[in-house]
Amino acid sequence: MFSCVTSTEFDVGGDDGWIVPTSKDHGDMFNQWASDNRFKVGDTVRFKYKKDSVLVVSEEEYKRCKAAKPLLYSNNEDTVINLDRPGLFYFISGVSGHCEKGQKMIIKVMETDSSPDAPPPSSSSSSSSSSSSPSVPSSTHKKSNALRTTVGFCSSGFVVLAILVVSAFALV
Repeated sequence: MFSCVTSTEFDVGGDDGWIVPTSKDHGDMFNQWASDNRFKVGDTVRFKYKKDSVLVVSEEEYKRCKAAKPLLYSNNEDTVINLDRPGLFYFISGVSGHCEKGQKMIIKVMETDSSPDAPPPSSSSSSSSSSSSPSVPSSTHKKSNALRTTVGFCSSGFVVLAILVVSAFALV
């Protein structure tokens, strides 16, 4: 039995961060950025901004650019959101008029592959830290300047079992 766990943190908008698009030509810049990346359960997205906010909202609130009851509201200039389930996540700016100018985004999170024979992540993108969600190898992420870090942990079920047995005997 062999299993791998990885997670990736993405900087929303790349180097520019979570900003108001400057023209109509860039009105869909965040959805374009999101479509250039592949997100999976366990990944995180980091929103960096000044004098703004980020809201996680319903599809209807996203379409209206208005949020009466956001699922999450943050205005701390550095917000990290865990993508904890497969499906769609809807984000908008909480500052009046920003969403209408294109400061909004939909992220599609893919199911994870929890098969025991999944190949390990490449050694250049992994470290000894672990994450709690099973996932596909980091090699499935598209290249992006918004990709911050990938944390990976791979283990053999036998090694884990051996550690548990040794730990149990140490307690006796």
